[in-house]
Amino acid sequence: MIIVMKPNAPVEERNKIVAGLEEKGFKVDLGTGKQAIIGVVGDASILNPHDIMVNDWVEKVLRVQEPFKRANRAFHPEDSIIDIDGVKIGGKQVQVIAGPCSVENRDQVVSVAKSVKMGGAHLMRGGAFKPRTSPYSFQGMGLPGLDLLKEAKAETGLPIVTEIMSTDVLDRFVEDVDLIQVGARNMQNFHLLKELGKTKKPILLKRGLAATVQEWIMSAEYIMAEGNPNVILCERGVRTFETYTRNTLDLSAVCAAKKLSHLPVIVDPSHAAGLWWMVPALAKAAVAVGADGLLIEVHNDPEKALCDGAQSLKPERFAELMGELKGIARIIGRDL
Repeated sequence: MIIVMKPNAPVEERNKIVAGLEEKGFKVDLGTGKQAIIGVVGDASILNPHDIMVNDWVEKVLRVQEPFKRANRAFHPEDSIIDIDGVKIGGKQVQVIAGPCSVENRDQVVSVAKSVKMGGAHLMRGGAFKPRTSPYSFQGMGLPGLDLLKEAKAETGLPIVTEIMSTDVLDRFVEDVDLIQVGARNMQNFHLLKELGKTKKPILLKRGLAATVQEWIMSAEYIMAEGNPNVILCERGVRTFETYTRNTLDLSAVCAAKKLSHLPVIVDPSHAAGLWWMVPALAKAAVAVGADGLLIEVHNDPEKALCDGAQSLKPERFAELMGELKGIARIIGRDL
């Protein structure tokens, strides 16, 4: 349930309603906007809207049909803007995260970091831990890879984005990573989501391989319910009958998620396609439908990449794409 106060309603009137709800055992969140909004979390079916409307300062009472509350746009009408070490995702500027699928060695990760920064990227991605379908595939360097990402940040100033696999390394991630990524396979690892919710670190939450939009947003709710509002959604394609591409990029999910939720939504065209030559077209389409950012894989020598070389752009093609994306962003009134 959401209670919308009238404009200029006295704070004491809002507090009176909040106190009454808390006495009944409800959790209460205060939304943002021009009008005071009170979000009621819990089984609100026992509440009678007419009883609440007795207060003259209440403008309307809405029952929220969706199971997610904190991530719901009804509770937070304005778009959320998430700050990652000075880079804001969710505002007018479309932000681009770029870098290799996995960290392989110091020369590789620092070289790619410098290249993507010159190309116009705002954040640097790189996998220290890599979830792979096969147990025999390269699994990432682990914590030494995280150290190399820190070196790349020291060289370029680009905030670090990398994926967490378990709570075992959560303390290191909170200390060293600017934007913690939750991969598609962990989208419903609820224990991990809850622990991330107890931090204040920005979280990049990828959509699961076969998750509905509502399930995706509900996973964000797990993080937010623990007190961390800094969640960014990432569409990376879903599993369908099609085998030509790695996944099927669902750009309609961007529109749906932004309609239902106030959270920023970015798109990963690299993992969606699995083919580097599709990435530029899909990236342009993502910006055109309103994505708040892009996650693009870039490798200085994709032919020899230890992970996902087939979907990685070379630095010169990435720089070319960034120029093309600026034109798309201008058309829809955004910056890049």
